[in-house]
Amino acid sequence: MPLKIVYKPCTLHFRKEAGTSRGILTQKTSWILQVTDLEQPGLIGYGECGPLPGLSVDDLPDFEKQLCGVCHIFNSLDLDVFPFNLGIILDQVVPQHLPSVRFGVESALLDIMKGGKRKPFKNDFSEGKAGVLMNGLIWMGSFDDMLAQVEEKLAQGFTTLKLKVGAIDFDQECRILANVRTRYNKDQITLRVDANGAFKPEDAAQKLKALSAFDLHSIEQPVKAGQPELMAELCRTSPVPVALDEELIGVFDYREKFALLKKLNPPFIILKPTLLGGFRHTSEWIEIANRLNIGWWITSALESNIGLNAIAQYTAAFDNPLPQGLGTGQLYVNNFVSPLEIRQGYLHYNAEKGWDLPDFSNVH
Repeated sequence: MPLKIVYKPCTLHFRKEAGTSRGILTQKTSWILQVTDLEQPGLIGYGECGPLPGLSVDDLPDFEKQLCGVCHIFNSLDLDVFPFNLGIILDQVVPQHLPSVRFGVESALLDIMKGGKRKPFKNDFSEGKAGVLMNGLIWMGSFDDMLAQVEEKLAQGFTTLKLKVGAIDFDQECRILANVRTRYNKDQITLRVDANGAFKPEDAAQKLKALSAFDLHSIEQPVKAGQPELMAELCRTSPVPVALDEELIGVFDYREKFALLKKLNPPFIILKPTLLGGFRHTSEWIEIANRLNIGWWITSALESNIGLNAIAQYTAAFDNPLPQGLGTGQLYVNNFVSPLEIRQGYLHYNAEKGWDLPDFSNVH
């Protein structure tokens, strides 16, 4: 199977400003990969490399140059001689410090290996027979804007809401949570919050105590990553269950993953395949979490529908009843048309809908 891989940058534009504690996003660049079987030109797989500015290990000034180098190495492989083992190919072609590239190459190869039908994982979700339960994401904004987002998600049938916190006044954020909780108890609406590391060490415990009044399911990354003693203490004492997110980024060795989770012992971890280095690395985190009785869920990381589709199909392969974070495909005005649909708080793959994929006719 002689294969050729090429890439094309794509700038995705947000429908509205997306606020987090790290700043406001209006656009994001992803690099779309296309893998073609040179003996069967109609057999094509797609992947997506989308490092997040200020967060991804591979948010690098020369990212595209390094991606070009990966493609050159891949295209120089003699796959008729080189064993077509996905893990071996990834290890040979993609350095560990390029996790989003690893995710993109892995997704594209899985796609082409499964027939080039945008179905890298075969399960009830990819066959259009079942949906994946999701949380509705509430971006940071003004008090009125965040309340409006809450009402919109409730009207759309979401039963789990995840609010970004840490940017506006903390008391106002609590008022938003109180607004929901006075109308719906925890059995009716599940509330998650994501601080993106915004709490200062000296006031984190006080804020967690205040948040506990709202019967929250969890809080993601209350303080910045890289403070293991503080995070271990918060995981142990917080009245709101802590979920690690940014804390996992940049940890690729299995033994280091195990040591980190063993030391911090969080109630939950959150897994973003683009930031963690693809599905093989994500599966290692899941295996370790299961061994240590740590809960987990998977979220997208602002990918287009190409990357989101692969993540959703991978997620659906697990029997995980927790709501997943797979709603970011709605964010862009120029996203690729796909079979992905959100209905009553579930992500579905509508097999009757097709794809509108990027044009690679002028890319060589």
